[in-house]
Amino acid sequence: MAVRPEYLEKGLLGLSRAHLVDTMAGHLGAALVAGYLFSEGHRELDRKVHAGIEKELDRVLNGESVFGPGKGGSITTSDLFVPYPNEDTQVDQIYRIAQVLSRNIGQTRSSGHNVIFASLSTRALQEYPEHATSSIIDGICRLIGGFGQASAGSGYYGREKGRIDGDMIALPEHPDFPPYSNLEGMIEAVLDELLETAAERRQGFGGLWHLINHAASLIDLSECGYVDLARKGLEAHHRHVRLWRSLPNVEDELGTEEPAEEDPCTPVYWESGTLRRDRARLTHRIKTLYGFYRFNCLIDDTTKLQRGKDALRYLM
Repeated sequence: MAVRPEYLEKGLLGLSRAHLVDTMAGHLGAALVAGYLFSEGHRELDRKVHAGIEKELDRVLNGESVFGPGKGGSITTSDLFVPYPNEDTQVDQIYRIAQVLSRNIGQTRSSGHNVIFASLSTRALQEYPEHATSSIIDGICRLIGGFGQASAGSGYYGREKGRIDGDMIALPEHPDFPPYSNLEGMIEAVLDELLETAAERRQGFGGLWHLINHAASLIDLSECGYVDLARKGLEAHHRHVRLWRSLPNVEDELGTEEPAEEDPCTPVYWESGTLRRDRARLTHRIKTLYGFYRFNCLIDDTTKLQRGKDALRYLM
């Protein structure tokens, strides 16, 4: 059993129409696509895990995401997922998504959302080209283009300083954290951050959720054939990590972090009835589960990888 294909189709529809709301509305479609791709890639998991993921995706479709259209607007959540009239596929136009991304991938934008949404779309359309229609591709291009003037995101620096835009943060150079030379170096850095800071209460720049998903997106781009584009995105991810490192631990103010009691790859996690709903976990949970498991093929240290899986529970 795996998540049903209709969730992939709805995810791509949602991504293609997100620009009608705002760039952050891309979370809805991205979660559906990520949920489907994760499930397809892990068919060995218990059927109850796949069923649990579907229930979360149904919550997205039912309008429970904080990133969906607001009440009283001209477009509703359900409008995002309405099928287009029948169209011929245009597989030879999928590259346009990467082409638009190339204009804004070189700088940290919205905590990496530009890369995350573009790479999920590209991978899904390459692997399931029956969805590569003009309406889908055009809409996703408009979504990714919407990040052109976006800032790096923002972070919370404590009660006295408050929330500060990432573009206003002066980051000192650290000789012990040189620019990445390859994707493997990026993954190593992300895994280290997860192990070192998952138990801390830092808030901003998309959290560890987005450090992971931003990195996974560059892996996807490279594996989809956009090797140079992925390499171009390494600098922005490196800055993303540095912004994350600049944040203080504010657990005295906001409370401590606690890990999920169970592994999200087990049925008991999804059937516990205790899934957390704070901090936009509805969409972040699924995308980060997908993102983290994109790392496996690039991590040789199995002990460290298992520690990473344990630390991931703080995000679940």
